[in-house]
Amino acid sequence: MRTEELDYELPEAAIAQQPTEPRDSSRLLVDRGPVVPPDHRLARDLPDLLGPGDVVVVNDSRVMPARLRLRKATGGRVEVLLLESGADGWWSALVRPGRRVPPGTELWFDRGPVLEVGERISDDGRRWVRPAGDASALMDVAGEVPLPPYITEELADVERYQTVYADRSVSAAAPTAGLHLTESVLDRCRAAGAAVCALELAVGTATFTPVTAGDLDDHVMHTESYRIPEATLAACGRAERVVAVGTTVVRALESAAATGSASGSTNLFIKPGHRFAVVDALLTNFHLPRSSLLALLAAFVGPRWRDLYGTALAEGYRFLSLGDAMFCTRNPGR
Repeated sequence: MRTEELDYELPEAAIAQQPTEPRDSSRLLVDRGPVVPPDHRLARDLPDLLGPGDVVVVNDSRVMPARLRLRKATGGRVEVLLLESGADGWWSALVRPGRRVPPGTELWFDRGPVLEVGERISDDGRRWVRPAGDASALMDVAGEVPLPPYITEELADVERYQTVYADRSVSAAAPTAGLHLTESVLDRCRAAGAAVCALELAVGTATFTPVTAGDLDDHVMHTESYRIPEATLAACGRAERVVAVGTTVVRALESAAATGSASGSTNLFIKPGHRFAVVDALLTNFHLPRSSLLALLAAFVGPRWRDLYGTALAEGYRFLSLGDAMFCTRNPGR
């Protein structure tokens, strides 16, 4: 599939800059399949779409305050986005502007050096970096929760970029489909007869790196760590329908099915042609053109993703991380 087939015109005015208040008042486009027109609902209506035999799976990873605004000893500003811990205290990170920061450079915060920049990992800006002490302590002192670059307004409440069930701080970006859910909505999902389970996928560059290759087969997915409790796997195995809250949940569950492992690292790229082994329905936000997330949606519902996005844009839905959502059912045979 050519990457250009995942292109569409996204007006800047359609990109949400602030989350809706309250959380569950965001709009929800409900896909009814290729014949029936979609419904226009709200996120708080999700329990009405569920019933006994459904298992709702969420990603409970928490966003780290991983953006560090540091400086070189000479005064030049450098931004570091910590991604994932490695061996011997080193972390993979995005370093900008990377060309001006040779290996061995010490970066300062306040009155002293706090981090050493190491070798390049890849051509997309990822480097090895090593905090001078505990990375969590450094993030607590100097870190900010990283927002996507298309969000240009400061959030009134940074906790709105966390899900209400966020647990371990392991992600560099939010599993944004879950931002629409409240404890009340989840309780009503359970009251409707659905089970609610959790897994963890550490959202990193694999999720938000743009697809620049002309052909999807040439796009290289970076790895992301995941771990799925045995209880979640068992519930999915018994379920009549598995409802994934977000593309990261799809990636974790389908990776486990492909490898037979409930934890590990995955570089699975779900694109048209993928045969889904676990997930039957998906709650997801509206994604960037030419992105791996949009490729996953195209694999899930087929070419009608374009009609759904066209409807959403025409009806004034808000797009991307802080925007509205869509509930869709997997096409038979996919």
